[in-house]
Amino acid sequence: MIACARTVNAMLDQMGIMQQVRKSDLRHGDQLLVATENSVYSMCVHEDSTFSVSGGWFDSQGLSPVRLSVAGCTWGGSAIKQDIVAACGLRMEFGNRVVTTRIREVRVFRGNGLDRPRFSRVDVGALFRACYGSGTDGA
Repeated sequence: MIACARTVNAMLDQMGIMQQVRKSDLRHGDQLLVATENSVYSMCVHEDSTFSVSGGWFDSQGLSPVRLSVAGCTWGGSAIKQDIVAACGLRMEFGNRVVTTRIREVRVFRGNGLDRPRFSRVDVGALFRACYGSGTDGA
């Protein structure tokens, strides 16, 4: 019988998670876009390893952008992988205990050492019109 380790690190190693972002890989000014099952989060890394976070739950609560830490990633339970900011298939847990739905995709954009985000808010209606035109023919 093969014994399986029951630690978060061992489970991640056994799963072979391909797309993950480690805290140690990020630099001041880097930007992350994290798409979960229900939301998209835009995150900017600060010098003190905190993040300016917009999107998802924070937008729905009128708190964006908010500056906070990322506790790590979980499967939704109490086991947490603290050295990972985001990993596909896992849930991201912020320092204020907000836990996202499962992460579908993560993108890192290397920054220039600035604290100001390179992404800006876009009006959803304007974005829709830019992508699909201003007609309302339902096609």
